[in-house]
Amino acid sequence: MKYKILLVEDDMSSRSSLERFLFREGYEVVSCADGEEALSFLRSSRFDLVVSDIRMPTMNGMELFKAIQSLGMKIPMILMTAHAQVDDAVYALKKGAVDFLIKPFKRKDLLSAIQKTVVSVSFSREEFNFEEYIAESVVMKNLLQKGIKVAPTNAHVLIHGESGTGKEFLSHFIHKNSTRSAGPFISINCSSIPENLIESELFGYVKGAFTGAEKTREGLFQVADGGTLFLDEVGDMPLNVQVKLLRAIQEGEVRKVGSTEIEKVDVRIVSATHQNLSERVSQNLFRRDLMYRLEVVQLNVPPLRDRKEDLPALIQFFIEKHCKKHQKEITKIDSEVLIAFAHYSWPGNIRELSNVIERGVILSDQTIDLSSLPYEIQGALDNESLRSKVEIPLGTPLKEVEELLIQKTLEMTDGDKEVTARLLGINSRTIYRRLEKQKELSSKN
Repeated sequence: MKYKILLVEDDMSSRSSLERFLFREGYEVVSCADGEEALSFLRSSRFDLVVSDIRMPTMNGMELFKAIQSLGMKIPMILMTAHAQVDDAVYALKKGAVDFLIKPFKRKDLLSAIQKTVVSVSFSREEFNFEEYIAESVVMKNLLQKGIKVAPTNAHVLIHGESGTGKEFLSHFIHKNSTRSAGPFISINCSSIPENLIESELFGYVKGAFTGAEKTREGLFQVADGGTLFLDEVGDMPLNVQVKLLRAIQEGEVRKVGSTEIEKVDVRIVSATHQNLSERVSQNLFRRDLMYRLEVVQLNVPPLRDRKEDLPALIQFFIEKHCKKHQKEITKIDSEVLIAFAHYSWPGNIRELSNVIERGVILSDQTIDLSSLPYEIQGALDNESLRSKVEIPLGTPLKEVEELLIQKTLEMTDGDKEVTARLLGINSRTIYRRLEKQKELSSKN
């Protein structure tokens, strides 16, 4: 998948040269000459990253940065600056920009900054938007209620859950509902950064600290000052870095690699892992004292197979999302698909569901049927008694969709409420309750 970059540079020669370079490196690039034109593009199109000069006519790079911030756009920004504007760049870095480069710079430095942004610091490629955190099931409602309770505090939070369940989104949810919401939200995946680089990523480094350290750079702790730092896959953090992370949490202090100067930081840590940290501790792969510091509050995100009551709403949401993305019009979804979805175990969780729906949207005309889905999901209907069709128009109220599915599945299971509940991934009490309501309505009519 190509990342889309908005390049803002008033010098035509530099702009054209950088645009060609980034295109050859595999990025999709849109370029413009000033901040006002850039804002126009940002309002009408989605970008993963903005790379902007600071000194420009009409609206300069700092004004563009502040406008992006004030509009609430979640887009990372790398600034290109001359020595005279370094103070501005440092200010922007503390307020949420991800990096800056001092002109003249080498193209490999720009490429490195871009790669670190799109891979390590997750701003624009979030897996989920807030609207996507659908909570129809009791287990999800309880989770979000806990999130609301812990959000206003300064307690460090450890989020546990399988891959693809939405752990990073929950960290955004906590930040958004905290007293730090006006501050930066910085994310780093501890498993994707080489062991010899993760310390400098977290705490920064001074010029000359190691080969390639051509300038002093702030770490993510400094950048996240006053906000939230999300440590994804924290269970994979090297032991030597765990010691320094523990000190940073306990003392509220960090020290750049190669420096003797101590810097105070005010950062809330939200971390996440799919691993059992207690087991990692017993294997001497994770510090027990750090685990206790990180999990002042632990939140467990359930896998999709344990929250199948959310499936109808999630399916409808992803169909609408991917139809818009691919400019398709899907008006119906075959009931066999819905039953297969309910019967499937979803090892990839929400991420897998989104990918499967996107595939269905791309390969279908007006109706998504089983033929457009992966074989493993088609195989969920391995019992012929499960195969039955009813087309459900998009836009049908969720309660009506649920009633149709319950009724259809009851017919296929010869009225077996327990089997129906297992197939649909809901509690059998829900079946009995729905049937009682239907009886009450029938008797009134």
